[in-house]
Formats: sequence, C-alpha cells, structure tokens
Amino acid sequence: MRRGRRLGIDWGDARIGVAVSDPDGLLASPLDFVPAGDGELDRILELVGEYEPLELVVGLPRSLNGTEGPAAVKVRGKAADLAAALHRSADSDTAGRDTPGIRLVDERLSTVTASRRLRAGGKSAKAQRRLIDSEAAREILDRALDAERASGTPPGQLLSGSEPASESDVDS
Repeated sequence: MRRGRRLGIDWGDARIGVAVSDPDGLLASPLDFVPAGDGELDRILELVGEYEPLELVVGLPRSLNGTEGPAAVKVRGKAADLAAALHRSADSDTAGRDTPGIRLVDERLSTVTASRRLRAGGKSAKAQRRLIDSEAAREILDRALDAERASGTPPGQLLSGSEPASESDVDS
C-alpha cells in the first residue's frame, strides 16, 4: 500500500462531493461539498494545496452492466479539465510539489450505499441532501483504498496526462 493522502471526488451536476484519507491511506472521511459550476476547479485546487494528496480518486459513473454513458463521458471531461488545471497550477508552484495523479474508479451504487449509511445513522432526508455527495465520495475513496490493500496495485485507471512526476505506472 502506497503511503499518502488521497482525495475522493464524486462529481455531480449540482454538487461535487469530496472526501480525504489519512496519510497512511487507511481511513476515508467526508469533507464538505464543492458547488458545481464556476469556480469548482479553483476550489478543488485549494483542497489539493491544503491536503497535498498523492492522488485524486474520481468516481466514474457506469451503468449496472459496466458500460459508460453520457454521465461517464462528462466526468472524464471534468477529470481531464482538472488534470490540466493541476498542471497549470504546478507550473506556477514555487514550492516544488509533485502534481497528484488522477485515478478514475467505478462508482456504481456508491450513492445508494452512502444514503443507506446516512439513514442508518439517523440523518433526516433534509440532512442527507447536504451530506450525500461527500458521503458518496467517502464511499468511492474507501472502495479504492480497500482495492489497493487487497491487490497491492493502485485502483482504477490512471487518467492519461495526469501522471505525477514520481509515478511510472500505466493505466490498469
């Protein structure tokens, strides 16, 4: 298991859920959501600067049969935009930090699981609306961490063009 924080991202049309792991990559915790739209990339870049993650784990929405539809195409585009913004930010970063890679991981049923967890925790439907996106991001990140612990290899697919300077791994 590689050491380092990860940020989990659940990209939605209205809100972007965000979660963070501990430095050892053992536990994931939900953060607040980022409003989708103008300024979303800037806010995510701020979180990257604050947490200095090894990588970003972005949930890729697939249908139950595993195919990718319009939502997956949209998330792939958003992830590519984020990779470009990270590289622009790194070019102007005088601290010499590595640019984190972006991994796309299957997010099937993450929101359903997150909703069940919130409901079991006694959260009202109104409270769930504010928390669900970041709780889904936590679920996505938890699954990715579990997969890496089980297989010994990084989870999902490394987004082409988002390779950190210190990583030579290829799409998996």
